[in-house]
Amino acid sequence: MSKFIRAKIALFLTSLLVSILVMSCQTTGQTTVPIAESQPPQAITTAATFPPVASPDEELSAGPARLPLLPYDYAALGKAIDAETMKLHHDGHHASYVKNLNDALKDEPDLQKSSVEALLRNLNDVPENIRIKVRNNGGGHLNHTIFWQIMSPEGGGEPQDEIAAEIKETFGSFEEFKQQFNKAGSDRFGSGWVWLVRNPAGKLQIVSTANQDNPIMDGAYPIMGNDVWEHAYYLRYRNRRGEYLNNWWQVVNWPEVNKRSLVSLNSSKSS
Repeated sequence: MSKFIRAKIALFLTSLLVSILVMSCQTTGQTTVPIAESQPPQAITTAATFPPVASPDEELSAGPARLPLLPYDYAALGKAIDAETMKLHHDGHHASYVKNLNDALKDEPDLQKSSVEALLRNLNDVPENIRIKVRNNGGGHLNHTIFWQIMSPEGGGEPQDEIAAEIKETFGSFEEFKQQFNKAGSDRFGSGWVWLVRNPAGKLQIVSTANQDNPIMDGAYPIMGNDVWEHAYYLRYRNRRGEYLNNWWQVVNWPEVNKRSLVSLNSSKSS
């Protein structure tokens, strides 16, 4: 082989090696860019298109957070929940979430101007040293504020109006919906909640969340939810969570649930 041919081959191989090294360096540089900085989370729904969650009429203030009054007597939901549990649940557990949330935000005047919903939807904007405390206690405050409203002494029976038709369309029947809802509540390991939500696609869906997480953290609107923490039922039912879930339907406030469903439906249509 002539020296000229050998030189040509050497030059070609050298050029090929340099090209490979350059491409490798470029690829390595690309993978070091944090994806989170260039791609915001897709599940978060902005406040501009998200209706109030604490009630269909208004969001829950964080400056300061306040314990809402129960809309009925402690013993009023006796068909499903005893008076002692209601008093402990509201005056003890819910009150502690309110106190702890205010304590977490005491040195954060800008965050105090936010709603609890906004804090939970944008947890990455909350300082890391208080983020878990805001998540747990802000979620606990919001979840229980919803919970008291979607129960009533005159509750129970089957849903009426628009929510009844949408449940039938989505789940086949009210009985099938109840079974799926109860199963999701029973299957939630440890502490948490079971929810009927309107998902980001605008459809009804049953989900469960751990601890005090609220579905708005995943971009879904909570229409109704049941608390499956042991403090919600243990005094009366002990470890019989399934019995509690079955009895709870006797106090569901369907007019309020329907109102929440319509608010979320109208919002999903306009967004």
